Amino acid sequence: MKYFKRIFTFIIIIFIFSSCFAQTEDKGLLTLERIFSSNEFSSEHYGPVRWLEAGAGYTTLEKSEEKGRDIIKYEPESGTRTVLVSADKLIPEGKEDPLRIANYIWSPDKKLLLIFTNTKRVWRQNTRGDYWILNLTNWKLEKLGGEANPSTLMFAKFSPDGKKVAYVIENNIYVEDLNTHKITQLTNDGSDTIINGTFDWVYEEEFRCRDGFRWSPDSKKIAYWQLDSEGVGTFFLINNTDSLYPKIIPIQYPKAGTTNSACKVGVISASGGKTIWMDVPGDPRNNYIARMEWADNSREIMIQHLNRLQNRNEVMLCDALTGEVNTVHTEKDEAWVDVCNDVKWLNDGSQFTWVSEKDGWRHFYLINRTGNNMEAITKGDYDAISIQCIDQNNGWVYFIASPEDPTQRYLYRKKIDDQGKPERLSPPDQPGNHRYQISPQARWAIHTYSTANNPSVTDLIRLPSHERIRMLVSNNTLHENVNALKRKPAEFFRVDIGEVELDGMIMKPHNFDPSKKYPVLFYVYGEPAGQTAQDRWGGSTYLWHLMLTQKGYVVITVDNRGTPSPRGREWRKCIYQKVGVLNAADQAAAVRKIREWDFIDQDRIGVWGWSGGGSSTLNALFQYPDVYHTGMSVAPVPDQRLYDTIYQERYNGLPGESPEVYINGSPINYAENLKGNLLVVHGTGDDNVHYQGTERLINKLVEYNKPFTMMAYPNRSHGIYEGKNTSLHLRELLTGYLLGHLPADPKER
Repeated sequence: MKYFKRIFTFIIIIFIFSSCFAQTEDKGLLTLERIFSSNEFSSEHYGPVRWLEAGAGYTTLEKSEEKGRDIIKYEPESGTRTVLVSADKLIPEGKEDPLRIANYIWSPDKKLLLIFTNTKRVWRQNTRGDYWILNLTNWKLEKLGGEANPSTLMFAKFSPDGKKVAYVIENNIYVEDLNTHKITQLTNDGSDTIINGTFDWVYEEEFRCRDGFRWSPDSKKIAYWQLDSEGVGTFFLINNTDSLYPKIIPIQYPKAGTTNSACKVGVISASGGKTIWMDVPGDPRNNYIARMEWADNSREIMIQHLNRLQNRNEVMLCDALTGEVNTVHTEKDEAWVDVCNDVKWLNDGSQFTWVSEKDGWRHFYLINRTGNNMEAITKGDYDAISIQCIDQNNGWVYFIASPEDPTQRYLYRKKIDDQGKPERLSPPDQPGNHRYQISPQARWAIHTYSTANNPSVTDLIRLPSHERIRMLVSNNTLHENVNALKRKPAEFFRVDIGEVELDGMIMKPHNFDPSKKYPVLFYVYGEPAGQTAQDRWGGSTYLWHLMLTQKGYVVITVDNRGTPSPRGREWRKCIYQKVGVLNAADQAAAVRKIREWDFIDQDRIGVWGWSGGGSSTLNALFQYPDVYHTGMSVAPVPDQRLYDTIYQERYNGLPGESPEVYINGSPINYAENLKGNLLVVHGTGDDNVHYQGTERLINKLVEYNKPFTMMAYPNRSHGIYEGKNTSLHLRELLTGYLLGHLPADPKER
C-alpha cells in the first residue's frame, strides 16, 4: 500500500512539475522573471563610436577574443576593419586582466588614448574613476593622477595641443604634463562647500551640468565654474541596514524657496596662478550660470546667465583677461526659458546658432557676435527639436523634427542661408523614432531606428541619401523573441478633450474581443520633463505593459498639455504655475472621453506613474476620485515645496511670491478626497525625490483615516534598482496589487 502511495505521490509531483514547465515553455506569454531576471529581452548596443577626422572613419569597442575589449577602426565605404588597440595592450604592469573601458578619448593627433575605468557613481552617473594614458607609439600604459586615491579623478581631457591632461580631484582642478607627468594643482580652495570644476546636486540634476571646466583653444588657459554651497540646506538620508547603528548621509539640497549655491566662472592659466573671475552682475545665489564655453577663440568665453525665475537668459561674452562681460543677446518668456544646448560658432566666429520660441515655435537662429542681428534658419508652424550637425563647407544644418506627428522623430536638413523648405532625409517607409551620430562634414552617420512595436536596429548610412551601407546591430535575437510574443501592435490615437486634442498610445490584449469590456491602466508622467506617447521602443516598461495586456488589461498613455511634445510653445508652456492642476485636468478629461469607448469598463480605471508620474497618479486619485479606481504611485512628490529650487521654481515661480501655486499643485492637499485603492512605493535612499514627502503623505492619509498600501525599499535611490532582485520584486508588487484591486478579466457587455 505504501508503495502505491509513493507512486501516486510521485505521479502528482511529475504532473505539477510538467504543468509548471509547460506554462514556462509558452514563449508567447511573458512573465516577470523573463522581463526582469533574464537577458532574453536585452538589447545590443553599438559603440561608443568616435568619429575621426573627415574621411578617416570611426572607432568603436568590440569584445576581444581573450579578455576585455579591443578598439577597432572602420573605414565607412569599404568596411575595412583594423584593430587599433587590442585588449592585451591595456593590461597594467603586474595585472592579469585588461582595463575595463567605460569611456575613451583620442588625443588630437590620435597618438594617445585616454581611458576611463574603475568608475564610481556620483548621483545618477558614474563620473569618478581612474584614467590611464596609452601611447600608441611605444604602447606604454600609464596611470594619471600620481598618488591620488583610486576612483577619485573626474572629467579628464586632453588639452587641444595634446600635451597635457586636466582633471578634477576632490573639488580641485589639476593639470598633468604628459611628457614629464608633473602635476600642477590649479585651485587650492576646494572643500565640502567650495566646488571647483564640477557641480552641486541641483546643478547636476536640473541643468545636466557635470563636467565643470573647459580648455582654451590655445591650450594655455582653463575656464571653470566654482560653486559655493555654504548656507545651502542639508538633507539627511538615513541608512538603517548596513551597520549596527544608522549611518547618516548628508546632502546639500536646496528645496524650493531656499538658499542656492553661489556660482561664478573664472579663468586660470594652465601653468597655475591667479584666477580672473568674470564680472557677472547680480546676486550669484539668485542667478544661474547654466552653460559656459570658449567663444571660438582663446580671448573670450560665452556664458548663459539665467535669473532665478528662469524667465530670462542673458548670453554674455566675457573677456578672459579682464573679466569684463558684455550681454549680446537676451531671451525672455512670460513662463520660462530653456537653456540652449545648440550653440555652434560659424563663419570664423562671427556668428553663433541659437534656439528661440519667440514666434511661438522652437526654431534655430543665427546671431552676430555683437548681438545686433538675429536671422531665422528654420521657419514654420513646427518645432525644430535639436541640431545634429552643421556642415559649414556646404552650408547645411542637419536637425531633428517631426512636423506632422509629435510622437515621432526624423532627420531633416536645410540650407543655412536661404528660406527654402527643410528636406526630410529619414526614409518615408520608416515611421517612428530616428537617432543619429553624424560624422564631420556630414558624409556618414550611425543611425538607430525603432518604433513602439519594434526594438532598435543600428546601421551605417551615407548622407544625404540615407543609403544603408551596412548593418551594425540587427538585434535579431531580441526581434525574434519579441515577435514570438502574443501581442497586438500598439496603436496611436488622438482624443479630443474640447480645448485641444491629446496624443495617446493604446495597447490591447492579443485576444482582444470588441464585444467585451476591459479594465484599463493609464500610464502617466504629465510634467514638463517627459513625454510618454512616443513611437519608439520602450524596453522593459513596454514589455511589462504587454504582459499586463496578456492578462486582460488595456494599457493607455496620454500626453497632456505641458509635456515636452513638439507641438509649439503654447502647448508646452501653458502649464506654467499649473503643474498638478492642468495636467491632472487634461488627463481626467481624456479618461472621461476614453471610457465612453465600447470596450472600456468604466468601473475599472487604474493609473500608475513614477516620479512626476507618481505625483500625477496621486493627483488623479485625489482630485478626480470618481474617475479613477486604483492607483500605483512610485517615488512621487506629494508636496512641491519639498522639491528642488531649479526644477520647481522654473515651472511654479517662487513659493514666497506664489504660495497658492504650490498649494494647488501638491497632491498632499487633496488627500482627504481619496476613495479608491492606493499603493505608494518609495526608496528611502532617494536623493532626488525625498522619502520625506511620502512620510508626510502617510501622515495626511492617516489623519483622514484613509486606507492605503505602502512599500518602502531601504536605501534604494530614485530608480529603485539597487540590490539583488529589487527590480523584479518591485514589478511583482505592482502586478500583484493591480491584479488584486483591479481584476483583469474582461466582462461581457
